[in-house]
Amino acid sequence: MTQVDTETELSTISDQGNASKFSFGVLQFPGSNSDQDCVNAIEVLGHEAHYVWHKEESLGHLDAVLVPGGFSYGDYLRAGAIARFSPVMRALADFAENGGLVLGVCNGFQILCEAGLLPGALILNRSLQFRSEFVHLSTVNSDTPFTKAIPADQLMRVPIAHGEGCYFADGSTLNEMESHGQILWKYATAQGDVEDHANPNGSVHGIAGVCNKAGNVAALMPHPERACQEAIGSADGQWIFRSLIEHLKDAK
Repeated sequence: MTQVDTETELSTISDQGNASKFSFGVLQFPGSNSDQDCVNAIEVLGHEAHYVWHKEESLGHLDAVLVPGGFSYGDYLRAGAIARFSPVMRALADFAENGGLVLGVCNGFQILCEAGLLPGALILNRSLQFRSEFVHLSTVNSDTPFTKAIPADQLMRVPIAHGEGCYFADGSTLNEMESHGQILWKYATAQGDVEDHANPNGSVHGIAGVCNKAGNVAALMPHPERACQEAIGSADGQWIFRSLIEHLKDAK
């Protein structure tokens, strides 16, 4: 695995022909805190992003939906357990069922698992400590709408900020996920090795992000939306959003 000058390489990826902008919805729950970062990540790439309040019962006409990080409903009961009952989640489930692209980040990952839109669960970090730091991600499956623009051997340096980020699924579920290519990212060292000491939360098999069997719903615990400009520490997160945009272009 290698880590290249991301900002330079990303700047060579042209958005020419972007006469029609894609429209992204960003869900907002009480306690969301990376919703504005998600909007910024999309706008930086020249597309449109709109907030969707959790009480809405319709998503309108959107090309993709982002479920942001934060502490929805204060993480009471457990992270995402209350948010999954918000009215907007029924609309999101219908959107996903019809093939719409959905990407969850951090608390968004927890919400999507609680809602049954993704397999597995997020539990307390093995250290029982809140972890806030940069990590490196290795892409496991490059043939998805969320990873297709990520260059081969590209490591992504992105931040994490969570206390319940330990991904868990039972053995049979993990085997099925492996066979269907549902594991998208794993925590890695700066050299690209997937090793225990690079795993910040104890996630099984070092898993950082997954997708559903259909491949249109995905989520990860790290925050790519907080790594879209070198001025804030990294632009590597752009690869994920560029993958979504590239997929939407290909599908037109």
